[in-house]
Amino acid sequence: MIFAKRTVGASAMLLLAASAGAWSPGDTAAPSPAAVSDRVGTIYEISRDVETTEKSSDGSASSSTDRDTLLERVIRVRSDGLELEYDLPKEATAQDRTSSWQFPFRAFKPFLGPSQLLNQPELEGRIEAWLKKGGLTHAACGHWVFTWNAFKIECDPQSTLETVAAYDLRPSDLRDSTSSIDPDRVRREQAQSDVVVAEISKKALTLDDAISARSKDKISGTIATSFEVDPSGFVRQRTKVTKLETTGSNGVVTDRTVIEVLKRRVVPGRESPR
Repeated sequence: MIFAKRTVGASAMLLLAASAGAWSPGDTAAPSPAAVSDRVGTIYEISRDVETTEKSSDGSASSSTDRDTLLERVIRVRSDGLELEYDLPKEATAQDRTSSWQFPFRAFKPFLGPSQLLNQPELEGRIEAWLKKGGLTHAACGHWVFTWNAFKIECDPQSTLETVAAYDLRPSDLRDSTSSIDPDRVRREQAQSDVVVAEISKKALTLDDAISARSKDKISGTIATSFEVDPSGFVRQRTKVTKLETTGSNGVVTDRTVIEVLKRRVVPGRESPR
């Protein structure tokens, strides 16, 4: 189930940046946003499955799987983009819905440019109710806590757009690709995770100190991205395989593989976009 809180995997606490990929049938241009016609009332189910495996030269190993799902409904088709509503799936329990304030929400997704939140005042009201129910104040916003998992207490309505961006299968340019990991970016993301772990453990660690501690790590790897697209240009699936090798300052080599499969389908009984 998807929650708008940002969860951090307990096994690795590593945030990997996505690789921008592209696809085209043969050597032809990728379909434009208008090539696939969305219809008002169409509902898509978007699921993301993530499988992570990790093993180190010191003999340690771990693995995990996770699945998140959300619904995307077309509520208006405009000449310059789409108005969409995002919500949890029908299978979501009452506890799923009360544990977060973000869903449902509405957004305008232009064919060019960033998405825009359409019901921010409504979300702001939900945030207040959510904090009150949890016995929290705005002072808790932005901080990390640990219950059954690590999560950030998010109080910014705009964070909803960042949440669903990871589920976006509407890029205007799609191409299978393999790219090298940016070591500096990975080091920074690992350092940010170290700061989160320190906060949860009630230890003092600045981002600068965390980056300095990670500076001696040797990092290499690749991100391979591929797409499944039907003849009309409807993107059914994106598969992203991230392979990362890290040699720590202690000489321990850790190999980590993350396989993320993002799928989109029209909910049965709804109009097909094709």
